[in-house]
Amino acid sequence: MLKNYFIIAFRNIRRNKLRTFVHLLGLSLGIAICLLIFNVVWHAYSFDKFHPDSDRIFRINTIEEWETGNIFQTSGTNGRLGEVIDEELSMIEKKGRLYALFEVMVVIPEQNKVVGRSNKVAFANAGLFEIFQRKWLAGNPQTALLEPNSAVISESSLEKYFPGSKANEILGKEILWIDASDSIYAQVHGVVADYTENSDFIFTDFISFSTISNSQKEDWYGLHSWTNLNTSSQLFVKVSANSGKASLDEGLAVLAKKYYNDSESHPEFIGEPLTEMHFSENFDDTAISKTLLNGLIYIGIIILLLACLNFVNLETALAINRAKEVGIRKTLGSDRGQLVFQFLSETFVLVGIASIFAVFMADQIQVYFKGYFPGNFQFTSVNTLSLGFLFVNALVLTGLTGLYPALFLSKYQPQRALKGELSQTRGFSLGVFLRKNLSVLQFTASIAFIIMVAVLSNQMKYITSQPLGFSKEAVLFTQLPFMGDKAQRELLANRIRNESFVEGVSLSGNLASSNSIWTSDAYAMVEGQEKQLNVHVMNVDSAFVTVHEIPILAGNSLGKTAQEIVVNRNFLKELGAEDPHEVLGAVIRFGRDENTIVGVVDNFNARSLREGIMPMILTNRSDYQHLLIVKLSGQQNLAYAKERLEFMVNEVYPFEEGQFTFLDEVVEGFYEDDKKIRGVLGFAAFIALLISVLGLFGLSSFTISLRTKEISIRKVLGAGILQLITLISKQYVVLVSVSFVLAVIPAYYFSSNWLQRFAYRIDMPFQLFAGVGLAVLLLALLVVGFHSYEVAKTNPAKVLKSE
Repeated sequence: MLKNYFIIAFRNIRRNKLRTFVHLLGLSLGIAICLLIFNVVWHAYSFDKFHPDSDRIFRINTIEEWETGNIFQTSGTNGRLGEVIDEELSMIEKKGRLYALFEVMVVIPEQNKVVGRSNKVAFANAGLFEIFQRKWLAGNPQTALLEPNSAVISESSLEKYFPGSKANEILGKEILWIDASDSIYAQVHGVVADYTENSDFIFTDFISFSTISNSQKEDWYGLHSWTNLNTSSQLFVKVSANSGKASLDEGLAVLAKKYYNDSESHPEFIGEPLTEMHFSENFDDTAISKTLLNGLIYIGIIILLLACLNFVNLETALAINRAKEVGIRKTLGSDRGQLVFQFLSETFVLVGIASIFAVFMADQIQVYFKGYFPGNFQFTSVNTLSLGFLFVNALVLTGLTGLYPALFLSKYQPQRALKGELSQTRGFSLGVFLRKNLSVLQFTASIAFIIMVAVLSNQMKYITSQPLGFSKEAVLFTQLPFMGDKAQRELLANRIRNESFVEGVSLSGNLASSNSIWTSDAYAMVEGQEKQLNVHVMNVDSAFVTVHEIPILAGNSLGKTAQEIVVNRNFLKELGAEDPHEVLGAVIRFGRDENTIVGVVDNFNARSLREGIMPMILTNRSDYQHLLIVKLSGQQNLAYAKERLEFMVNEVYPFEEGQFTFLDEVVEGFYEDDKKIRGVLGFAAFIALLISVLGLFGLSSFTISLRTKEISIRKVLGAGILQLITLISKQYVVLVSVSFVLAVIPAYYFSSNWLQRFAYRIDMPFQLFAGVGLAVLLLALLVVGFHSYEVAKTNPAKVLKSE
């Protein structure tokens, strides 16, 4: 019997080619998108779940209010908390301390070998390996990191630093890590295996935390006080089995009050579950936004539901074509349950075929949107996880899409079904109600997506056309060793200035515009009283303003010493000054010193246009200027100039990469996530509209099939083709209009929330809303009108001959 059901199902699928094509297209797209999103979400939630007792592991976060109303949360903690947390809180079973180092030069002294720079080096204590266990290839886990200047490396570092050596052969070998001006010599006391599972712990070199043992080093790494917050300092704890986040947070609150002397304003500490680390701050900037993930899930569900609604609409629309089949089966003894199972088996076969096509579609979509996925995400459509999803999804979709059409078809009365008639319903009809309202939902989703894409596109066009207050064209930069030899930096800068294609060179600690920010408090005398200002500080040299063509309103571009500063126009506003010349010579208390204003520059956007321009101080602290910024002269071959500059950097710094990056690429990168959101929504809008049009085709097909005789009679009585098309189409004007009204609400809500993220933003473009609604209405009328035209021009005699 089961075999017979599937044979009949395949025959019906082959017989109705157009119906099959429409079903497969809609369902395949929906399943393919859901398959991709499922894999992305699964991948994101898979990080660091393999650690024993991962539900009891927390990273301590700090919450601070650095300005009234401005609260931020960071994964960094002060050094003193890491020292006392296990002594103060009895629930702490183990603590792991980690201090991440960046751009560390690795040298093997024995071989006189410079390996290069690494972002995978960290200070760590033995507790870190007790919480995050690894397989030890050599060394003693209990003692490897106890002594100062001892280290543990991973298997990948072993192969890089000592190629061909075995783990136990390199114990006692010395490695030099150069962090800025600090040289750290340590002996290898252990080798561990690398994680093969997905993990945010990217580190391969671990230097004992006790290496930071004297006050000078604690001060250098910012671990010397309760008031110093360093995001590189990370603290992990494993709590006892009967404890959780609530009890940990409660204990941390008591601890904070104790060490901050019950002051009203002090940092707060909370526990962040290990499973949340991949969605906040991780160590290689691959964190994924949970909001974005949830948005993808909602988009996938919406598109798949639209495909299901399309299936239901089309199946019920074409039901009259199978009326005689139902009548004959019932006459021959089939009961309703058997018919329902027959139609569900047909749906299951269709969904199964659609799932096969979806695998190939998902591969193509993944290739097209490759830049939208996490860098470490590898999509494989044929694996246990994907196949399991496809099977479960097929069962769910079979019930979701096939049950109502199966019940609808199986309830036909044999005597009416054999005449090819549908059952007549007086008054309210659930079928008609569902079909119309499901189509309304389809077009609501489509219109909402299109409106949001239109708003995003207009905002992106607006911000990319805004003047930034500085020149970013033909400006390149590269990083030099932090706190390296000042004379060496100046030598390189002077050599580059002599190149014919170079217009200007600046040594700076900041780019003209970047995601990083240094804020501080400054104090100025205003009307006889000292006023506190929260300012954006940039460490630049005297050439910075000229290289970036920032307009100078008064005075000089910058002084030669750190005590001479330049401020921007917004700084003047805070002082209540209108004429820039008024503030020249004014003394500002900033940091530990008193500084003199020697110049005023116009405002420029040192951050993305999501933020307004803060009062700004430009200061010259040459010891910390590690960015080499070059302005090229006009009409230059940019590729040649970039290659030549990199060659010159490598001559002076042979162990540095010396790669130059264009500043305008950095500025464009500010809005990369927004462009991805626009791309995803645009794709979703296209798919939703395509499925909605297919659904409209199903609904119009069903409606017209019911009114074929009415149309023929009207034509006999003299109605023209245009009148008939108008008669049929007017209900769809109402349908799309209702959809538009419903779509405006969520589209406005989400678009408005997104626009609030920008300090510079467009007004809500309501004219676009109307334009999108009108365009969708015209498309719907085109689809219905084409279908209506085919019916309206049919010879009435062929339709009415049986009457």
